[in-house]
Amino acid sequence: MTQHSEQSSRRIAFVCVQNAGRSQMAAAFAERERDRRNAGDRIEIVTGGTRPADHVHEVVVEAMAEVDIDISDQTPREVTPDELRAVDLVVTMGCSASDVCPATWNGENRDWGLDDPHGRPIEEVREIRDEVEARVVALFDELLSEPPSAE
Repeated sequence: MTQHSEQSSRRIAFVCVQNAGRSQMAAAFAERERDRRNAGDRIEIVTGGTRPADHVHEVVVEAMAEVDIDISDQTPREVTPDELRAVDLVVTMGCSASDVCPATWNGENRDWGLDDPHGRPIEEVREIRDEVEARVVALFDELLSEPPSAE
């Protein structure tokens, strides 16, 4: 049962310091969920970091390839205060929002408290990946079940 609304899409930002691991995984899983649920007109995805790395961590690329998601062509990018002010929900990966960006935004913030995969063995990165995937799926369940403009 789908509800139609004139409401604009919801913008979600997945943010961490380097934008080279957890936030890249979260954004990739979010894009997959958005496609699977045919919600391209309802969910907009932004990802970035406050001090982006030069490249996505190789072990993260490897772990995502194991679940048929190719992020090898992704490049960490800086997220700007203006971008954060324009989103409905900022999801940080294990660093509080105040650490990520002192800017204020109008939307909600959640911190997922995930371990940083950088420098960890693939077995641990798989666990982090699976946790990211479960949280993204749960987030989409929540966002897409909410009635429009519910107060």
